[in-house]
Amino acid sequence: MSASAILRLQKAGFTAEQVEALADFMDTQAASKADLEAAVHKLDLAISESRADAKADVVSVRGDFAMLRADFAGMQADLKLLEQRMTIKLGTMVAIAIGIVAALVKLL
Repeated sequence: MSASAILRLQKAGFTAEQVEALADFMDTQAASKADLEAAVHKLDLAISESRADAKADVVSVRGDFAMLRADFAGMQADLKLLEQRMTIKLGTMVAIAIGIVAALVKLL
């Protein structure tokens, strides 16, 4: 507690014991500039760690997204091959059916 604060309290009618008790209380309860600077430092560290964690998470999500895109491209290629195989099989079945019908028409 500053000297000017003590003088103002005494002028306001506080006794010396009351001023000392109040000064002791303020010294133990009030945060000092060093306390505030330490708290700010801790908050800065916590924010820095949170930013680093967030950046790592973003990089991880981007990697997962790239893998999903690759998987999707692979699935599209597989579906294209399946479509081609089904078209060939259907064409073959139609050709065989036409051949069977033509053979039956000649025989009957």
